[in-house]
Amino acid sequence: MLHALFLCHLSLSQTPAPVAERELSLSAEQVRAAGAVAGLELEDDELELMLSGVCKNLAAYEKLDGVALENSDGLALGFSALGPESTGAREARPPGGAPKHAERALPNAKRPANLDELAFAEIGTLAALVRSRQVTCSELVELSLARLKRLDPELLCVVTLCEERARAQAAERDLELERGTWRGPLHGIPWGAKDLLATAGIRTTWGSRIFEHQVPAEDATVVKKLDQAGAILVAKLSLGELAWGDVWYGGTTKNPWKREQGSSGSSAGPASATAAGCVAFAIGSETCGSILSPSARCGNSSLRPSFGRVSRHGAMALAWSMDKLGPLCRSLADAAIVFEEIQGLDPLDPSTLDAPYAGPGTSGGVSGAKLGYLKGAWASPEEERRRLDELRALGCELTPVEFPDYPLDALMIVLSAEAATAFDELTRSGEDERMVRQVEHAWPNVFRQARLIPAVEYLRANRIRLRLMADVAKMMAPIDALVHPTTDESTLLAFNLTGHPTVCAPTELGQDGTPGSVSFSGPLLGEARLLAIAGAWQRATGYHLVHPKL
Repeated sequence: MLHALFLCHLSLSQTPAPVAERELSLSAEQVRAAGAVAGLELEDDELELMLSGVCKNLAAYEKLDGVALENSDGLALGFSALGPESTGAREARPPGGAPKHAERALPNAKRPANLDELAFAEIGTLAALVRSRQVTCSELVELSLARLKRLDPELLCVVTLCEERARAQAAERDLELERGTWRGPLHGIPWGAKDLLATAGIRTTWGSRIFEHQVPAEDATVVKKLDQAGAILVAKLSLGELAWGDVWYGGTTKNPWKREQGSSGSSAGPASATAAGCVAFAIGSETCGSILSPSARCGNSSLRPSFGRVSRHGAMALAWSMDKLGPLCRSLADAAIVFEEIQGLDPLDPSTLDAPYAGPGTSGGVSGAKLGYLKGAWASPEEERRRLDELRALGCELTPVEFPDYPLDALMIVLSAEAATAFDELTRSGEDERMVRQVEHAWPNVFRQARLIPAVEYLRANRIRLRLMADVAKMMAPIDALVHPTTDESTLLAFNLTGHPTVCAPTELGQDGTPGSVSFSGPLLGEARLLAIAGAWQRATGYHLVHPKL
């Protein structure tokens, strides 16, 4: 879900020439019209004073436009989710640190007669089978590749299969096991990457035909971390073009539960492929709903971490102060395993935070947890009562809370302005005309509109955003987590602006045979407690154990 309110840039459609060699001019009426777009009513004497300076600004814009920038070039201004009122956000490191892989308890698992039965197995089960060498890494990879090839013609979730890379890595992981080396619970586990994560030597298209043949020279940090953890990348998965929606140059990615319906987005392929049992987990990104929305539709158990928890180095930039990476999984237990491997400080991404993470097993029991909820935000009183009763049965204390009242739609100019900046070259060159969706609510139009947002309004929005961060921190201080519908717009917009973490998980199937969804949001850097509470609810209800029939 992306909301856009919009800005203007004055430009002259004339043959470019060195700025110093020609004079740029505008009429008073042109400046008056630009002022009206910015919300100003200009008097004649004011216009007379402004004209010279506005023309000089135009010359400055041309100089700035002449500097070539890559999507990977960041901003001099940074955003930190740890605002001045964000007290108690950092989790204490427990004595002895986080549990070691060798100490991690794995379930008792037995190899099934038909390996296809492992298509929806959770990571713990797969890890137990791999570590005991009942199932090889190569077998898991071949199972995943075969399922992707069989289901992708209908789901349209794959951009590029990484067969050669995956098979080579699987052979290496099997050899390591023969030699007694086990990298941890992700050793040999097949996964998929949203196709905005850089992969060395493998094309990374960002879902756009404009970048269809783009091949990075190095892996994104999150890809490197998962390689080190032993996971095996089997596919680059689809995203809505430049991270909006579920439509990309290859078509519309489908929901495995209802294949005439799109999977939502923009982490469309990660949600679809994971829900369809094609990969054990996937990594997606969220700027404003791109993990939560497709996860809610496809029935994934997913985590959008706190801003700064996971390195974005090597990921396509959309909005520097809002982009986040996180896991889309089959269970919240899986999400905790993956998150533990990908989180952490990265010198290559200055937005990452040096904050310890101990895992949900160290964060205390769920009985007595204090949960807030948004009264009246649910689809029906029956749904609200059902969710709260399930949590009370676990010993949670529930209390209604009031969400801070802010013009959240208007604050989305932060996203619009940053996204338009990230892809400004497409707008100015006219390359945006090659994008698939050419409608009002799509990037090409929003990029153009966003050039009319005054810098003053962008900065004002960020000042209001800082106040929102403080008020949300106060709301969250007395509670361990907030439970709410995943699709609630106020929490979706606000927590993406403030950087708070959210998990979502499926609920019972609706009348149309598709899963519902619920979310839990926690304090900044509170992923361990958040996963513990939501994970306990998930184990008690078992809604995530139902899968689409393919």
